[in-house]
Amino acid sequence: MELVLWRHAEAEDEAATDHLRNLTPKGRRQAKKMADWFAGQIGGQWADWMLIASPANRAQQTAEALGQPFVTEPQIAPDASVEAVLKAAGWPSGGAGRKIMVVGHQPTLGMVAAQLLDGSSGYLSVKKGAMWWFETRHRQAAMQTVLKAMVTPETV
Repeated sequence: MELVLWRHAEAEDEAATDHLRNLTPKGRRQAKKMADWFAGQIGGQWADWMLIASPANRAQQTAEALGQPFVTEPQIAPDASVEAVLKAAGWPSGGAGRKIMVVGHQPTLGMVAAQLLDGSSGYLSVKKGAMWWFETRHRQAAMQTVLKAMVTPETV
């Protein structure tokens, strides 16, 4: 199974509500840059991927940069729990061929990344627009989680 955690790109600081915050022009450029990078990594094979986004405007706009259909998942809205994100993604029991991208928020994505990396309930800082790409593998009859890539808009 593969799981990509994509933090929304740079957003406005203020709006009528947190959910209504939109991407800034810089954020739109970040989202497009990352979407193009990811499309190149998967060779345009979108049929293999399920895309899930938070209902918050900034996450929706980030996901839209992919140019692919995606599912809006209320369970992964800002301040979602680690468990809610992993459940929405079906991690890790979703099957060997399952590929999921979750477009969401800090601090939740940083807590999910920490959980996947070492099983801790810690926190990692995930930069705006960054993608953390994980996959599972079996070694010596045990499932392992591997960090396949971590990229930011500044590094692509």
